[in-house]
Amino acid sequence: MTSSRPYLLRALLEWIVDNDCTPHIVVEASMDGVRVPEEHVKDGQIVLNISPSAIQQFELTNEYVAFSARFQGQPREVYVPIAAVAAIFARENGNGMAFTPENGASGPDGPGDEPPRDSRKPSLKVVK
Repeated sequence: MTSSRPYLLRALLEWIVDNDCTPHIVVEASMDGVRVPEEHVKDGQIVLNISPSAIQQFELTNEYVAFSARFQGQPREVYVPIAAVAAIFARENGNGMAFTPENGASGPDGPGDEPPRDSRKPSLKVVK
């Protein structure tokens, strides 16, 4: 099965823009194939504004996100493999989604291993 990440990215991007907010993605800059301005990478990640008014030549395929944008006034080409997108969120309120790593981890994008089952009954915990 293909990754759900590009489909979720497209849906959340549309939702954020439709609500007049500014979409940003968090990118794992050290992953293979990522081309971003290295001078803006902090702790291995970069946050990119992907608002239609901030970028040009935007492409979001099942394999990558690509666009051109200005960084400190200089035009730059950005290329991000889908697996390197760690999150998408609205700048104004932080609403969005973080993704699990794709390298075999469990979650919506990878099969992963089943956690061990034990004999205890399932329980729910309220998280605030």
